[in-house]
Amino acid sequence: MKLSHKEILPDDDVFLITRAMPSGKRPKLAHTHDFYELFWIVNGRVRHRINGDVEDLEEGDMVFIRPSDTHSVQGKGAEPHLINIALHPKLIAALAKRAPQLKGQFFWSDAVQPTVVHRDMSQLSELSQALRAIDPAPRDPLSAEALLLPLLVQLSAHRTTVAMPDWLAAACQAAHAPAVFQDGAAGFVRSAGRTHAHVSRETRKHLGVSPSELINDIRMDYAARQLSASTDTLAEIAADCGIPNLSHFHRLFRDAYKLTPNAYRKRHQRDVIQPA
Repeated sequence: MKLSHKEILPDDDVFLITRAMPSGKRPKLAHTHDFYELFWIVNGRVRHRINGDVEDLEEGDMVFIRPSDTHSVQGKGAEPHLINIALHPKLIAALAKRAPQLKGQFFWSDAVQPTVVHRDMSQLSELSQALRAIDPAPRDPLSAEALLLPLLVQLSAHRTTVAMPDWLAAACQAAHAPAVFQDGAAGFVRSAGRTHAHVSRETRKHLGVSPSELINDIRMDYAARQLSASTDTLAEIAADCGIPNLSHFHRLFRDAYKLTPNAYRKRHQRDVIQPA
């Protein structure tokens, strides 16, 4: 099955962001397309069938899919969640023309299999913030490059950061479970098994946010996913996030996405979801 950017990208849009929860059933068909895709695993694991091979991807894995690639995605385990960005071929061609040093890398690799890189929790948090900044903006080249260029520069330079402690990385992963984020910062601190002051200090050091800010980011990511993929009411989604006060939920969501929950749902439920 081949998909066309004319079907996926309406009007003058050059990119489309989809938050997907892949089914655990094996897709009946693999697909290819005439556009590029960038996707990464935000939570859980997925099985990626790609160009006749199979690879298991985990949280933080990012894949640069080219038009020549044939693939499908299957969820594995509990709560798999990925973010997929479809990119117009003219956008990628323009980037390559302006930055010839990218030749042979990422979308422009001529290897049999597409490039896979790994992003740590801090880098995933940066990506989440960048996505939120462009979500309400026009889907034009300027918005797309605001996300892509910093990422490509960082990957090309092979920049490294001080590794966060294993206990903090484990707590960040645990924080994506509703049982943890529903209890707010207290749930995150409890999962870390350290004092609140120590967890707060290390979270700010490695992620640049407080435990409360981290948990609210995760809550709003979860809310965005539910708004895109479910018919649950706003009150139900807010309660599932651990935020019974609907006004507070509205304020947090608007701060995160620059859109009201209803406006976000209206926009994203019109979007084409990638085939199973």
